[in-house]
Amino acid sequence: MSNILCTICARGGSKGIKNKNIRELCGKPLISYTIEQAKNSNLFDHIVISTDSDDIAAIAKKYGGEVFFKRSVEMASDTAGKLDVIRDAFIRSEKYYNRVFDYLIDLDATSPLRNVADITNSFNQFKKDNNDNLITAMPSRRSPYFNIVEQSEDGKVYLSKKLDNAIVRRQDAPKTYDMNASIYIWKREAILNENTLFLENTGLYVMPEERSIDIDSELDFKFVEFLMKEKRNA
Repeated sequence: MSNILCTICARGGSKGIKNKNIRELCGKPLISYTIEQAKNSNLFDHIVISTDSDDIAAIAKKYGGEVFFKRSVEMASDTAGKLDVIRDAFIRSEKYYNRVFDYLIDLDATSPLRNVADITNSFNQFKKDNNDNLITAMPSRRSPYFNIVEQSEDGKVYLSKKLDNAIVRRQDAPKTYDMNASIYIWKREAILNENTLFLENTGLYVMPEERSIDIDSELDFKFVEFLMKEKRNA
């Protein structure tokens, strides 16, 4: 029996794209891709959907997601934190299934370009490195040491991060990564007791840019749709 819980959190009140989580993408609702990836990983006995939407719940059930509670108004607000929502689903699941899960893997419904190997390989890395939690990311397209700037209240423009020795080439900057909001992994003790994503023992699993688009706008949606169609026609 698997002791890993999978959660997929998908609220109905998307601001950037209306009904984003169930919008049709290449013939299927967006959330279906993540549910199917979770099922195909063979890591989970339970794939739990946290949502406040009856429409999302119905579609998620159709593709194999489990919906045994409706997310509260507080947990579905614009100000609700991702970590609080995941923890809420984890606690509810342990109570509902009457079992203790050693690990939690949360898959974001808006990152359909990940593949099954990303899920299994990130968990294997997490176990090998004995991390408390793990996040996924891609190599940064822009470096805060080279071409990301900020502006102070008095109008002064400056680099976000400064090095002791100035660099003239982006390639010489320290490596940085953009979180892609695709996969989050937690040990039970960490998800229940920690209130920040970045711990002393947080792991990083690096994914390529072409599998790292998190759909947050119409442009993102078009990019993902294009990449999916291109892959199918290859």
